[in-house]
Amino acid sequence: MTTTGPKRTPPLRWVGAFVDERVREIQNGYIHDRSGAVATLAQLRRGAGKTIEAVPELWGLTLDDRFYEAMPPFLRREEKANEQEEAEDAAHIALTLFAVHQQSRREERMHQRGRDLGAAVRRLMPPGDIDEPLRRRFVQVGTAHDLATLAFRLREIVVLLRRDAVALDYGLLADQIHRFQQPGGRSDVRAAWGRGFHASSTTAAAGKAAGTDTSPSAIEPSTETDEDRP
Repeated sequence: MTTTGPKRTPPLRWVGAFVDERVREIQNGYIHDRSGAVATLAQLRRGAGKTIEAVPELWGLTLDDRFYEAMPPFLRREEKANEQEEAEDAAHIALTLFAVHQQSRREERMHQRGRDLGAAVRRLMPPGDIDEPLRRRFVQVGTAHDLATLAFRLREIVVLLRRDAVALDYGLLADQIHRFQQPGGRSDVRAAWGRGFHASSTTAAAGKAAGTDTSPSAIEPSTETDEDRP
């Protein structure tokens, strides 16, 4: 008999680690109704679905000194300016999408480690069934031909995730958006999203056949710490 262990949470790279830390700060403040976090979330929503150059009013709000301090030294060289911009865009897009996702969700944490995009989309569908219009929309995210299109299509998915209170790992998403822009990155990211979608579908189907609870909380343990809880 073959058994599987607990699902492994993917480690974050430097862009994802920055986004994870920044999102947790805003999320905790928002849930505790701190005015600064509430205002920041409202401002960030204006940039959702857009690249960083399209919303200059958010410069300095999405990225701070910690982002540039964490940046690998080789990226700070002048000839690496394009790669630095890719990282900035990835963090900006992830943070602004989170702002949409967390809106009006005062008691749920919409950023949770280990919740990848593919699995999150699958949770929007009935167990054992495929919502074809939603599947096509998900496919369109993976086939985005440029960063602006990717950001816009991700926003459409995030609105649906917020509607059903399905959480997402925004640190992981930031790393994937970063990778999406690099040579060979699109196929890697598409594959990861596809694996997440199909693995979640298989887990749900197996749980249903065995008569077990296949809700998100049952499939994956909570990643909250005592520090995160209100």
